[in-house]
Amino acid sequence: MTDLHNIDKLDRAILRRLQENGRQTYDVIGEQVGLSPSAVLRRVKRLEDVGIIERYVALIAPAKVGLGLTAYLNVRLEKGAGIHKRSPMDAFRESVQAWPEVVECASLTGEMDYLLQVVVSDMAHYSRFIMDTLLQHPSVQDCKTSFVLDRVKGTTSVPL
Repeated sequence: MTDLHNIDKLDRAILRRLQENGRQTYDVIGEQVGLSPSAVLRRVKRLEDVGIIERYVALIAPAKVGLGLTAYLNVRLEKGAGIHKRSPMDAFRESVQAWPEVVECASLTGEMDYLLQVVVSDMAHYSRFIMDTLLQHPSVQDCKTSFVLDRVKGTTSVPL
């Protein structure tokens, strides 16, 4: 049961409801999908055990906690010299884990190597992150930034 082809329609229905509200009780989910609460619990436990459900989180509205600026940065790394016998990509991947401003980092195909989603309080915070952190990293060759003007859609749900 490690891929979606082994998940039945009841599992998908449970997952959809948990994506909408991870704090919903098994009683409520059971009523919605036609199962007893104990059957929902067994299925959820199995989905957790095989790693389909990775974790439960609270989604925070960044602007409401003083983080009003979101940017997407395309980052290109130096391809040549290794840093202390490590590849530039390995060094960058390790460093990005420690940067709290980076909420998502994805490796890309194409001209740029990584796409970072950065959430900061304001332009001054963004400037400090770029000048003091990102561009100071020995693996980083170049970056291009796009700022979010308006969030048209934002979801953590995957289409099931």
